Amino acid sequence: MGVTCVSQMPVAEGKSVQQTVELLTRKLEMLGAEKQGTFCVDCETYHTAASTLGSQGQAGKLMYVMHNSEYPLSCFALFENGPCLAADTNFDVLMVKLKGFFQSAKASKIETRGTRYQYCDFLVKVEYGPCVVASDCWSLLLEFLQSFLGSHTPGAPAVFGNRHDAVYSPADTMVQYMELFNKIRKQQQVPVAGIR
Repeated sequence: MGVTCVSQMPVAEGKSVQQTVELLTRKLEMLGAEKQGTFCVDCETYHTAASTLGSQGQAGKLMYVMHNSEYPLSCFALFENGPCLAADTNFDVLMVKLKGFFQSAKASKIETRGTRYQYCDFLVKVEYGPCVVASDCWSLLLEFLQSFLGSHTPGAPAVFGNRHDAVYSPADTMVQYMELFNKIRKQQQVPVAGIR
């Protein structure tokens, strides 16, 4: 596990999503990147059950339950504006038992999946494996991203600023995916069940 940067690649002008993916794939392969299987990250949103809210019209809290194929034995629960809990995969079973406190939001599932590429120490999705402190390798990550994303290269993820010199963890990656999924949901403004 290394430091990861999660971002959204915009669809190239005049191209379909599939054509944009093929363009990016060709760029990666021209750099010498090799296919190394697939990846998948999914997220289901839960909201505080109505029975747990006070009579003063309190707003419900959201919790995001996520899985990442890079960590197949783990499940991540990210609380809205709060901590990230890493648990084993049976956490989903616990959520069923907590239905009096948290209920699954309708049409709340979203996922991203695709081919995983490796180029030297980089995994594209993009992760730089040898380093676990974001501030130590951001400029190297940025240079690598620019080599195939060009003007679409993202800025440093917010999670880097929050924990500038801290050891990077899988929870930091999941926070980035949660932020990306929420951004996509807002862009789509349609039920998220059909987003893949």
